[in-house]
Amino acid sequence: MSWGTELWDQFDNLEKHTQWGIDILEKYIKFVKERTEIELSYAKQLRNLSKKYQPKKNSKEEEEYKYTSCKAFISTLNEMNDYAGQHEVISENMASQIIVDLARYVQELKQERKSNFHDGRKAQQHIETCWKQLESSKRRFERDCKEADRAQQYFEKMDADINVTKADVEKARQQAQIRHQMAEDSKADYSSILQKFNHEQHEYYHTHIPNIFQKIQEMEERRIVRIGDSMKTYAEVDRQVIPIIGKCLDGIVKAAESIDQKNDSQLVIEAYKSGFEPPGDIEFEDYTQPMKRTVSDNSLSNSRGEGKPDLKFGGKSKGKLWPFIKKNKPPPPPPASASPSAVPNGPQSPKQQKEPLSHRFNEFMTSKPKIHCFRSLKRGGATPEDFSNLPPEQRRKKLQQKVDELNKEIQKEMDQRDAITKMKDVYLKNPQMGDPASLDHKLAEVSQNIEKLRLETQKFEAWLAEVEGRLPARSEQTRRQSGLYDSQNPPTVNSCAQDRESSPDGSYTEEQSQESEVKVLATDFDDEFDDEEPLPAIGTCKALYTFEGQNEGTISVVEGETLYVIEEDKGDGWTRIRRNEDEEGYVPTSYVEVYLDKNAKDS
Repeated sequence: MSWGTELWDQFDNLEKHTQWGIDILEKYIKFVKERTEIELSYAKQLRNLSKKYQPKKNSKEEEEYKYTSCKAFISTLNEMNDYAGQHEVISENMASQIIVDLARYVQELKQERKSNFHDGRKAQQHIETCWKQLESSKRRFERDCKEADRAQQYFEKMDADINVTKADVEKARQQAQIRHQMAEDSKADYSSILQKFNHEQHEYYHTHIPNIFQKIQEMEERRIVRIGDSMKTYAEVDRQVIPIIGKCLDGIVKAAESIDQKNDSQLVIEAYKSGFEPPGDIEFEDYTQPMKRTVSDNSLSNSRGEGKPDLKFGGKSKGKLWPFIKKNKPPPPPPASASPSAVPNGPQSPKQQKEPLSHRFNEFMTSKPKIHCFRSLKRGGATPEDFSNLPPEQRRKKLQQKVDELNKEIQKEMDQRDAITKMKDVYLKNPQMGDPASLDHKLAEVSQNIEKLRLETQKFEAWLAEVEGRLPARSEQTRRQSGLYDSQNPPTVNSCAQDRESSPDGSYTEEQSQESEVKVLATDFDDEFDDEEPLPAIGTCKALYTFEGQNEGTISVVEGETLYVIEEDKGDGWTRIRRNEDEEGYVPTSYVEVYLDKNAKDS
């Protein structure tokens, strides 16, 4: 089967067919190119979709993604991002392995086709030229034969006419001979050209055209094979990413299987547990008995019996301060209360109508934190530093988080101090690199920052221990300041004090703060009679530099000396230390490295 023998006379149709084949190839290239654009667009949309639903950093939404179902969703978004990357790989491979390769092949194919059909047209033109020469020689031979025939007839006519001279007859005879010779020459020329044409025609139809058409056939078959290979590559590019896409889908399935509903339920408990106890049973009220008058609010016996002082909120003072009252930890706030009389063990308000159980339960479940008065805002009641507005469990979590943050900052400062110390040692060994004294100010500043952060950490650890039941509610100094401040700023509006009620968010009531403050001031009376005992050591310290204690209250130390710490830096830059039972005093905090004993501090 050869186009040269079977399609010897279909030159124009073959030219159209090969051009159609190139058009098909270019159409396939365009198809693959649009497919790559679709893959890129799809990958871009998948990435945008994944990015759109990713939680924003440092936002409340990011904190909500601690549940296993949300973590699985995040894993799904990440896998979808990788899934989009595989579609980008498909686009890149198709562009490099199909589009670029086929585009280059199309250019080569066009050049080859142009060369083959140029040779075909050249062969056609040559055979047409030979044909024209044959036709010309044939017409000339025909014309010469006719002229010779007419000359012969004219000679015979002249020869038969007796009136014609002999000279005229001889002239006619010579003319007939000339025409006859010309006809013979034309015949020979025609015969020669005919033989040449037949030879050329045989070469054209049996050699030149078959060779040219064979090349065109091979070119077309290569084009067909090439487009088939490209289609295989098209499928193979997709097949190559199937394992990775399968891994992405397996990752989504694995993320879905990692969802733990029990763990999520526990996280909900940790997130919203208030730590309060459910309300107790409602006492039965027997309205058939006559109303009994309650005990008077200002009864001293009631105050002693209940273990709490009498509180009045209408006057300018906060109530009587009873002496010799022992230090007690403020009781935890109740889950909800509607009036000051709801404070545990507090004085009862006479003739107060109690609400039905359903109303109180609904109020307990739906009540919201309130901004009770401007005085609470002024004192920072909305967001106190110790998170006392939160329920116990939530407060513990916040305090623990704050302690962890402070410890990280302390570690950072300590690393900075170590770096400065090493640099100072380098300067001491190589003075040409820098002045060691220039780092003293920075070293002292960093040391002071560390001490401040440690004090801050101790404060929050104390509050954390208070929540966990390990330490008293507040330090003595804080109690005194708080009690003194409240005694100087009594409430002026009764309704404002009564409105500061507890709510499910764990905010303490105004009555409780007043009650605790009354106790705090009362305990100061007992503190006057306490015997002063030596302060226990809370840790050790190592002298970084030599200090000459020349002022009163200071103590001299030698570099490298180890001593006991009995009082930390209170923010003034001095630490109280002890060498022995009779020798103690203050040294600059930046001159020593303190190692606090955690157990001693907690005890």
